[in-house]
Amino acid sequence: MRTVIVFNHPYEESYCNAILESVTKGLEKSTHEVDVINLDKDQFDPRMTSADLKAFVEHTAVDPQVIGYQERIRTADHLIFIFPIWWDIMPATTKGFIDRVLSPGLAYDHHPRGFGLVPLLKNLKSIILITTMNKPAIMYSVLIGNLIRKVMVKSVFKTMGYKNVNWISFTSVKRVSQEKRVKWLNELENKFSKFH
Repeated sequence: MRTVIVFNHPYEESYCNAILESVTKGLEKSTHEVDVINLDKDQFDPRMTSADLKAFVEHTAVDPQVIGYQERIRTADHLIFIFPIWWDIMPATTKGFIDRVLSPGLAYDHHPRGFGLVPLLKNLKSIILITTMNKPAIMYSVLIGNLIRKVMVKSVFKTMGYKNVNWISFTSVKRVSQEKRVKWLNELENKFSKFH
């Protein structure tokens, strides 16, 4: 199995980095080939240029970095996103990755009858989103409305036609004890050590 992780956090001591380490360790235990796309280390530019927009319409990327990312995703069995929730939504870099990399011609195409989208990544068995935030779960759910579920799960991936999309949400990260944060990391490593 080949798993591509799209990682977005600029601070190397962040809890997201600890999550990345635990998920990677677990996947390697289950003999996955793990490919990490580290958007911050790669200095990925999330802005859609006029050339990108033309390429989007023509279904052919022009930016060498985008082309490279697309080639890495094309053969993935699983796709995992790890990022923090800032102001209730994903960081701009993750959004830019969706806009510029998961484009028509790679991730999806328009249905030949003109209604809806058709998924193109035929190897892809699952998409998993792993997020951190400092808000309590109830506040994010009731007051904010679970924007990640609305935007990334439903509006992006379900619209593209992908069925097996799951979200693992860690909330109140700064408020919980260090013991709980370590417990979460151990549970993640264990979960992904049995991942198929």
